[in-house]
Amino acid sequence: MARVGLCHYKVGGTDGVSLEMDKWKAALERLGHQAVLCGGDLGTAEGYQIEELYHHRPDTERIRLNAFKALEDWSEGELVREILALADRIEEKLSEFVDRCSIDVLVPNNIWSLDGNLAAAIAFSRVVRANGIPAVGHHHDFFWEWFRGNRPSCQAISRLAEEVLPPKGGGIKHLVINKIAQGQLQRRRGLPAQVVPNVFDFSSPRWEVDDYSRDFRDRIGVDERDVLVLQATRVVTRKGIELAIDLVAELSQSRYLSQLRRAGLYDGRPFGPRSRIVLVLAGYSEDPSGEYLDRLKRKAEAAGIEIRYVSELVRAKRTYEDGEKRYSLWDCYAHADLVTYPSYWEGWGNQFLEAVFARLPLVMFEYPVYKTDIKGKGFRVISLGDRIAGRDEQGLVKVEKEVLRRAAQGAVRALTDPGERQRMVEHNFRLGQEHYSLESLEECITRALGDYLGS
Repeated sequence: MARVGLCHYKVGGTDGVSLEMDKWKAALERLGHQAVLCGGDLGTAEGYQIEELYHHRPDTERIRLNAFKALEDWSEGELVREILALADRIEEKLSEFVDRCSIDVLVPNNIWSLDGNLAAAIAFSRVVRANGIPAVGHHHDFFWEWFRGNRPSCQAISRLAEEVLPPKGGGIKHLVINKIAQGQLQRRRGLPAQVVPNVFDFSSPRWEVDDYSRDFRDRIGVDERDVLVLQATRVVTRKGIELAIDLVAELSQSRYLSQLRRAGLYDGRPFGPRSRIVLVLAGYSEDPSGEYLDRLKRKAEAAGIEIRYVSELVRAKRTYEDGEKRYSLWDCYAHADLVTYPSYWEGWGNQFLEAVFARLPLVMFEYPVYKTDIKGKGFRVISLGDRIAGRDEQGLVKVEKEVLRRAAQGAVRALTDPGERQRMVEHNFRLGQEHYSLESLEECITRALGDYLGS
């Protein structure tokens, strides 16, 4: 049995990397090994905490902005000293983690590929090389991706990034989650990588409304006869959530509402004159300023649609905080009638698989990785196309009006035709089960870590 350290800036959250680490933990344990989570913030998970790993600490955020946006607070030499001092502290605590938890293999997630904590990337490289411990960098994203607007602010940061984002040599292996990233890593760094797609445990019990979650709609102000459109992602600009608002605004026009009223909903619920279509944002906002969320709220208000931002009620798993009930992300899916996934860039797409598992119709923008890695499997989705038509006066993206109309009509069919809906979601479930199950992840892990796991 091997003990594997699964490390990230944060664990135990509802973000894609945290959720994927949970699946890795389950897969490793099914293979007879032990996985230990390690992060700067543990969320709802059990694990080993190294506070300096967290990427949203004020000191770490300040370093990131100076290193990859604009060098304003320090000279080049001072910035490097700040980074190396933080790396020293992380290195000491990481070495303690490896020793105390008897870690046989380290799997840093995004630490060697994103700009969130350059000091952590340095510290992991040092510990791996000093201890000769096997390591596999699991890269879900890269700092150089176009939509991030990142580039090293000075020559010293360029050199550090070249050395550790990601590091070369030392027996370090690299995993990516899509073919595009695989090609970029080879071209930019000359590093080969194995593609390990995101997966889901398709054998787990179906998410259903039960006594715990039955009051969810009531708590967020959505009636049982309303249509709940779920946007399960974090609130980040690349998620294109404004397109979900556009879809709901289109669906809220009289010609679509009259179709819903005449036919009723797929499960026998009536859609009456007072019924509404409500967009529910379940993920948290990553922008401390809340600027993107504010733009979304203004857009929704101008469009006259109902929107609920409920991240304060949603956690990775059910829990109570200060005596108040918190729901799991899966509870949100159990109450949803339709899922929107309008991201224009994803490393892979956790929420895509979640909707497939939940047997819910999916309205989505065909982002590049979906087209290269997923679409060919034959999934049936309601498409928002694959082309951004421009931006509005708030800088929010949009698609052509005709594309939106077709998507709205497809959504109406999925909401009113139980036979068509059932065929669509069951077809997608079978494909997900075939290609992206936990069993397929076990095979990928065995191929990637087999030499280190004794298998």
